[in-house]
Amino acid sequence: MSETIYDVVIIGGGPAGLTAGLYCSRARLNTLLIEKMILGGQVMITTDVENYPGFPGGITGPELMERFQTHCQEFGLQVTTGDVQSIEDQGKIKHLIVDEKEILTRSVIIATGAEPRKLGVPGEKELVGRGVSYCATCDGAFFRNATVTINGGGDTAVEEAMFLSRFASKVYLVHRRDQLRAISLLQERLNANDKIEVVWNSTIESCEGDNSGLTHINLKNTQSGEESKLETQGLFVAIGVTPKTSFLQGVVDLDDSGYIITDYQCQTSVPGIFAAGDVRQSVLKQIATAVGDGATSASVVEKYLAENE
Repeated sequence: MSETIYDVVIIGGGPAGLTAGLYCSRARLNTLLIEKMILGGQVMITTDVENYPGFPGGITGPELMERFQTHCQEFGLQVTTGDVQSIEDQGKIKHLIVDEKEILTRSVIIATGAEPRKLGVPGEKELVGRGVSYCATCDGAFFRNATVTINGGGDTAVEEAMFLSRFASKVYLVHRRDQLRAISLLQERLNANDKIEVVWNSTIESCEGDNSGLTHINLKNTQSGEESKLETQGLFVAIGVTPKTSFLQGVVDLDDSGYIITDYQCQTSVPGIFAAGDVRQSVLKQIATAVGDGATSASVVEKYLAENE
């Protein structure tokens, strides 16, 4: 059994987790941040960030996250790499199993985030950040006067298609069926937008590009089987995201989509366990909102620990 009992363990090293780590370590709490892969989360694969306040002209995702890390190090945040396999609530002490080793803590902040669902087609992975994106709000402005494509048929796909039409000269919406799942109001707005063209009954089979990035996608008609090529400089995949909560089944309350249910203070259904960032139910999933959650959860954790001495 571990001899150390941390004040707080933060699971996840993206913007929410790093911000929580900064606030907790600055408050002189004995804090450990556990990251499965590399610090920075999804932002590490974002080429340019233009909508995070304080960086006019933009900043690359990796550079922004390096600044987050450096700031945390100033206050002595402890960071380790590991895969959290389970959390067991034993009242005032939470037991975490990390790579088959036990870690004890008085509180937990879950900031594991959510990952976009991938198409899983040839060329997709290689062209991420060079034409393939999973966030129109993040990257749409880089495609001014370009031809772009959205893949999906729900509310998010339609909203992102309309958002992209502010920048792009042409927007294709590729959907595998003959009707959209989006609400009627959004469909009406889509149909009224002369920049957007829907490609019905089609799936994306592969992505292709050159040194400059994505050049075209290959489509297949789901009814006729006919294959075609669609020239596009941008592909935005909007087929949903998956919160990283598989290890939390039966631990805290989750919604039907797997997101952690919290109150406005980022508190979950279990006292002493908090959630921050994209892993929890929220209206917007951006760096700025993740940072806000990280600060909120750390502040509430400090009060929780003081009340449970």
